[in-house]
Amino acid sequence: MTCGPHGASEPSDAGSIGTDTRIALVGSPNSGKTTLFNALTGLRAKTGNYPGITVARYEGRTRVGDRDVLVEDLPGTYSLDAISPDEQIVADVLDQDDLVTSTPNGLIVTLDATTLRRSLGMLAQVLNTDLPVCVVVTFTDELARRQGSLDIEAFSRALTVPVVAVIGGRRQQLDQLRRLLPSPGAWQRPPVLPPTAPREVTSWIESILDTAGYRLPEVDARTRRIDSILLHPVLGTVVFFVTMFAFFQIIFSVAAPLQGYIEDFFAYLGDRVDRLVTIGWLSSFLSDAILSGVGGVLVFLPQIALLFILVSFLEGVGYMARAAFLMDRVMSKAGLEGRAFVALLSSLACAIPGIMATRTLPSTRDRIATMMGAPLMTCSARLPVYVLLIGLLVTPDKRVGPFGAQGVVMFGLYLVGALSAMATAWLFSRIGRGSGPLLPFYMEMPPYRLPSLRSVALSVWDACKGFLRKVGKIILVTTIILWVLLTVPFRSDADLQAAGVDPTDQAAASSYVIDHSAGAAVGRFVEPVFEPLGFDWQINVAVLASLSAREVFVATIGQVAAAQDPDNPGTALENMTAQSGPRAGEKLFTPPVIVALLAFFLYALQCMSTIGVMRRESGTWKWPAIAFGYMFVVAWVMAFAAKTVVGAFV
Repeated sequence: MTCGPHGASEPSDAGSIGTDTRIALVGSPNSGKTTLFNALTGLRAKTGNYPGITVARYEGRTRVGDRDVLVEDLPGTYSLDAISPDEQIVADVLDQDDLVTSTPNGLIVTLDATTLRRSLGMLAQVLNTDLPVCVVVTFTDELARRQGSLDIEAFSRALTVPVVAVIGGRRQQLDQLRRLLPSPGAWQRPPVLPPTAPREVTSWIESILDTAGYRLPEVDARTRRIDSILLHPVLGTVVFFVTMFAFFQIIFSVAAPLQGYIEDFFAYLGDRVDRLVTIGWLSSFLSDAILSGVGGVLVFLPQIALLFILVSFLEGVGYMARAAFLMDRVMSKAGLEGRAFVALLSSLACAIPGIMATRTLPSTRDRIATMMGAPLMTCSARLPVYVLLIGLLVTPDKRVGPFGAQGVVMFGLYLVGALSAMATAWLFSRIGRGSGPLLPFYMEMPPYRLPSLRSVALSVWDACKGFLRKVGKIILVTTIILWVLLTVPFRSDADLQAAGVDPTDQAAASSYVIDHSAGAAVGRFVEPVFEPLGFDWQINVAVLASLSAREVFVATIGQVAAAQDPDNPGTALENMTAQSGPRAGEKLFTPPVIVALLAFFLYALQCMSTIGVMRRESGTWKWPAIAFGYMFVVAWVMAFAAKTVVGAFV
């Protein structure tokens, strides 16, 4: 088993070999399948209280006695009659005649006790694969709370397969399940397989439920009351926007003090470097490349954490399904369905899981259309750039009525990104009309469940760890390369004196070196492209560097500012002037230029990882190339329009 980027297992595209026992988990979305997988393996695969979370196969090992058992978490599915790529994965794994995909030794089928009647239809299909099956019944505590009942032993006798009730990964119940894992060949098997004809399957389900003494749970009164508001076409939409608006106010009000502590910490480190490191180039490398570059990105970690706290809470509480249902009417105007909105919502954290979530969409047309729009959703990588630029554009004390202006601008950027994503999906759905079936949208409304503090904390930690890993790898390497480009050719004191620069004036010397560096030459080379947007070579270099990862823009600008004024990089950033072009000598970050940058980052596809995933999911380089091209053109046009409009009023 290989570990994924956030401590979870890697998605698996092929069956594993060389292991004694392989067990696959099968179940409908929101049945507790992935939670059970995490409890058995100790891993942290993505879970959420809404359909469309698990869109790949995940593998992990669990040890039972002296034996290792490979446990595989398959995508959630309501049926083995596949209509989407993720459902096809399940069908292929369970097909013993499929020579490409290896078949597991046994299957664990998770059934939600509160929706047992619906779940038994899929169980009948699974039993007909003639593989050893063990049934795990989840949410029996909720069944009892809502005045329902189920006799587990009678249920097991009726099905003639092992049945275990597991609630939230309780150890005693898990131990009972673990004892079954090493020997699926010894599990009890049905002497007669369930029928396959729809009417006969319905009769089979009724007989099983009658034998097991199943009593339907009462409608959850709490869920019904909350849904009367949250699913209301007007009130629900208002609640959604108020929630998001309040969150962006919190980002600036709560995160600002924490951000200040991180800034003070890196300022302290920079001061220590200046005092202790006497070698000029080494001091510059540590201060400019490491502390000002990487440290300038880490400053925004509190905002990243707050973003994922909100997303994790909304996923865990079950609100995402309501949001998808609420937006289904809007998405239908774009020729798409609510599942597409789930994929777009997933892109708020990162476009990569959002693009992978398009596997839940039945039609190729919808998948491509959603894939083209997903990168426009404001992901966490844009957050450091937005916070930096909004801080330059709007002072913290500026208000819009009772609300902080910085939070209002941030909310506006997220809103425009979401609307642009849906508009793009609409456009591509029209281009691809007729290339895939239009199927009805079905999504179960799960009861509201307060997520555990541990699950939210782990989700936030995984997200922050992924951000730190990116800082430690992509951003660190890029900032080192940029430091070299912004430093070479190296200038001796004699060279500086010949150019009329006092070598003892560190700020003047650094400014001269960076202005005559290889990096400056690259920035000036592309100046004809970006000059109409008000960018000079300093911004150009940062924009080009951000193609590897958007956060590198912050690191690059931080390096340039630190080189110009090592003691006060923040002040240097605000006072930075254009070095060439028609704006030479003028203040670089004027309101029109800042707004142009915000518009550019809102639309440009500056993430190589996203392009790679898009290539893998679409199976061709055609769509990633189209996405990169159209987004760059739109970004340039919108940036030019924003600069022109703002410039007319400033």
